[in-house]
Amino acid sequence: MARQPRPRTAGLTLHVMQRGNNKSDLFRSKHDYELFHATLAEACNTHQMTVNGYALMTNHVHLVLTPQTDDALSLTMQAIGRRYVYYFNKEYGRTGGLFEGRYRSLIINTEVYWFRCMRYVELNPVRAGLTDRPEDYQWSSHRSHALGARDQLLSHHALYLSLGDSDPARQTAWRQICRDALPDDQVTELRKMVHRGTTVRRRPQRGSDPGYEL
Repeated sequence: MARQPRPRTAGLTLHVMQRGNNKSDLFRSKHDYELFHATLAEACNTHQMTVNGYALMTNHVHLVLTPQTDDALSLTMQAIGRRYVYYFNKEYGRTGGLFEGRYRSLIINTEVYWFRCMRYVELNPVRAGLTDRPEDYQWSSHRSHALGARDQLLSHHALYLSLGDSDPARQTAWRQICRDALPDDQVTELRKMVHRGTTVRRRPQRGSDPGYEL
């Protein structure tokens, strides 16, 4: 059987989700979060991946990524899996896989979807009851976008940069955007999209609708 062509993802912004196997915890301590954050930063730097947003939850992670090469996504996720799973199994005396199968990814192909997806990701800790305010949650990109907190992992997306002529202006705009929770119907639709998401198969042509627009 002929091998399928490698997915073309260079330059496309993607919403990527990885869950713990059988919904088990991926993080049990502050050090776990720190190690995953550092592992993600190293893997992205090595494999030419840009991180535009993220939220590290107890048993899953949401990432908004822009690969600079067609194989950056797969190489980045493989590198994270090798290093972090080895650390986690050794740290907690376990064996076997940590993640629930293959990661899921969706193209973010419109401005509407990008802003909605970023709100979904950064407000996830509030919906999960981990914090009352997104700016109080340490393990997401919201503190950088809303408060200007330094985050070496993050590279601001062009749509975020378009919110103002200065850092304070953009931060004020982002706090306003994330002030209110997403409506329940939008959260439900985004969850459905993420759960049925698959690795991108092709680059959408100009004007096409690959089924991911909200």
